[in-house]
Amino acid sequence: MTTTPAAGPGHDPGTFREDWLEGLADAYARTVRRVPDTYGVVGRHAPRPGKVAVVIGGGSGHYPAFAGLVGPGLADAAAVGDVFASPSAEQVYRTARAADGGAGVLFSYGNYAGDVMHFGLAARRLAAEGVDVRTVLVTDDVASGPPPVEGQPVDPSRDRRGVAGDFFVFKVAGAAAERGDDLAGVARLAARANAMTRTFGAAFAGCTLPGANEPLFTVDAGTTELGMGIHGEPGLRTTRHLTASELADALVDNLLRELPEPPAGGDGRVAVLLNGLGRTKYEEMFVVYRQVNRRLRAAGLHPHRPEVGEFVTSFDMAGVSLSVMLLDDELAELYDAPCDTPAFRSVPGRHDDQRPAESVPAASAAPVRTTPATDLPATAALQAALDLIAANEDELGRLDAVAGDGDHGIGIVRGLRAAVAAARASEPGPAADPRSAGAALLAAGLALADASGGASGALYGTLLAETGAVLAKADTYSTALLADAAEAAQRAVSDLGGAQVGDKTMLDALDPFRTELHARAAEPLPGAWKAAAQSATRAASATAGLTPSRGRAARMGTLGHGHPDAGAVSLSLLVTAVGDYLNG
Repeated sequence: MTTTPAAGPGHDPGTFREDWLEGLADAYARTVRRVPDTYGVVGRHAPRPGKVAVVIGGGSGHYPAFAGLVGPGLADAAAVGDVFASPSAEQVYRTARAADGGAGVLFSYGNYAGDVMHFGLAARRLAAEGVDVRTVLVTDDVASGPPPVEGQPVDPSRDRRGVAGDFFVFKVAGAAAERGDDLAGVARLAARANAMTRTFGAAFAGCTLPGANEPLFTVDAGTTELGMGIHGEPGLRTTRHLTASELADALVDNLLRELPEPPAGGDGRVAVLLNGLGRTKYEEMFVVYRQVNRRLRAAGLHPHRPEVGEFVTSFDMAGVSLSVMLLDDELAELYDAPCDTPAFRSVPGRHDDQRPAESVPAASAAPVRTTPATDLPATAALQAALDLIAANEDELGRLDAVAGDGDHGIGIVRGLRAAVAAARASEPGPAADPRSAGAALLAAGLALADASGGASGALYGTLLAETGAVLAKADTYSTALLADAAEAAQRAVSDLGGAQVGDKTMLDALDPFRTELHARAAEPLPGAWKAAAQSATRAASATAGLTPSRGRAARMGTLGHGHPDAGAVSLSLLVTAVGDYLNG
């Protein structure tokens, strides 16, 4: 397999997502349109009254996933994040709203922490507004964790990644929604497609991001990485450079031993996808598929409408992946059903409805209010938090870089700036009314998650929004009220991120803060809050003795031991700043 570097035009990384989405919408205006003021696209067939909306999404850099798979018979809409990053909850929410036809929304996306949190936050918001939402995570990558079990929940930090098998799950869900199945039925069939799908990939060279001069990750010359993820996540092992036939054998061998029990009535039929990761030539993939086909048939499997091409890429990464979905009669019928998207058509030809659809209005923005001479309580508290965390931005980045990507300080400061602006525009007053602060914090939480992005943005956005939800229902301030708000926020953060106390996350500072505040519920708020913030600070320092067990840091083993968790430290800074405001 060749690994010749790809050449291409230069890109401005700051506008790349906007630029390529606009170009896609221009090129395929007959099929998709932009969701106004949003990094997402919606099919010209959507929304359709009474039809379940299938909404997919993920980071840029993987086209045709995700925006290229929007159209009749497949997805109704796709929310798109920055390069290799999840779309924010706000972008997901607006995209889903644009596609909702009143029969509910199915979210489906690959199993990555940021996607899980932001789609989860958007689902909470939609549910609060009366929209029925179901979620099916794609967990097809056999190189990344235990096999999915039909009917059992997925652990986002430990179970398998979603890679090219996304396509099978999206195709089945889209076809089921197109034929008129209800939301429960569409979700059931999408989950069944995921349970029947397995993928294994191999890479020969890494990829270079827009505007970068060096690859994001590399593969040593003359070697092949078996099982590497589409963002450069470690695979199973490194081997010598493989011929096309040897590569096909490695792909099939790793899949055959992972296939689930065949479904009743399947007769050995399998949907097969040989997926190029961005740089591998089609002729080379056909050479690989020749041997893949022979091996599958020798194993008693019968490829059904196989596909060879690019479906989930990784920019200019050199490599391929093989996906197999075991079929029964219903899955085969749905997989065969016609669809028409920018990147994939199952049955070429015209569709009956060619009428241009009206532009979908964007989600309503918060009302803009002139900044007062003195901020109201929620805004002032958030401003104090922003000031203190910004002063410690570099240290938070250093702590995050020990076992992460080093962007925690930058992301939280960016998110808090947006939160302060949103709170300032949304806090109606009077100062003594907790309902006013609640409205401000609800707006601030959504703004923070949208601006910050990533897992931390989703978690902090949830923390502020859940605190606001409790305050919005109260008549008077008290320490007990704030303790209840802290407890609700902790529960929501734990539910969204899947972490528990002791996993070396922000919860390890939030839990002692909540506990101390409850213990002092009968005391005046300023003193009780200050004591609780001190407990959070001590607990954040103590996370240096913990080993992370959630998210990206968990895959780094003991590397982070001896260093406090960046999220716990930033949480302690936030509550300390609020305490200083309350006491000053």
